[in-house]
Amino acid sequence: MLPEINVVNGVVQVRLSGKVYVEGATILREKLAPYLEKGHKDFIVDLGPVTYIDSSGLGVLIGIQKKAVQNGGDITIKNLKGDVKELFELTRLTKVFTIE
Repeated sequence: MLPEINVVNGVVQVRLSGKVYVEGATILREKLAPYLEKGHKDFIVDLGPVTYIDSSGLGVLIGIQKKAVQNGGDITIKNLKGDVKELFELTRLTKVFTIE
């Protein structure tokens, strides 16, 4: 799982795919940290192609979201479906993130 990352009009757009386990979560954190350090505060994360995400992946998203909000921004989660959508609903992360 290597995230696809693009910046469009100052918004960091991230597309994840497959299964997000500990290793993928670590990669995601390492790839997104420089954007926060450079002052980016708005993120759109496309989880449509993700079939599974574990607690470490959710933790990275929550950590990025907290930093984004501290900087006056937000994370929008797009294309939730299947088991991943169910997990977000069960953990009430649909109340934490902006969901499209």
